[in-house]
Amino acid sequence: MEKVILTMFLAASIAFGQGGDAQKGPSSQAKVLTRAEFDALLAKPEQILLLDVRRPDEITNNGGFPAYLSIQFAELEKNLAWIPRDRMIVAVSNHAGRGGQAADLLARHGFKVAGTIGAQVYETQGGKLTKIVPPAPANNK
Repeated sequence: MEKVILTMFLAASIAFGQGGDAQKGPSSQAKVLTRAEFDALLAKPEQILLLDVRRPDEITNNGGFPAYLSIQFAELEKNLAWIPRDRMIVAVSNHAGRGGQAADLLARHGFKVAGTIGAQVYETQGGKLTKIVPPAPANNK
């Protein structure tokens, strides 16, 4: 019986560790911001840029922040020219995994990076996300 429970625990741990925003490879050097730190940055919108590296469906399904630049992580390096260099950047993903990788990449390219935050983590800590409702399909009669 103990072996069965141990096996089930091990399988659950592995499955949980492979979730959507889990980091692959070495851990990020980026600071994972607390809700309080992130809220303090949000209070100065003229000084920051939220860079959301999630897919559009993740933003729609999970929610996001009212104003952000959306560049999926896989497309980030080839779109660096479009990212302003005069603001402090916060990289956003679901649980800060891809956000941390994005923050590291930006820092290597000389951007000012405050850190990363997971939108879902922020919400579980009491932060409010903006829920995005997709527009109704056009009626092409």
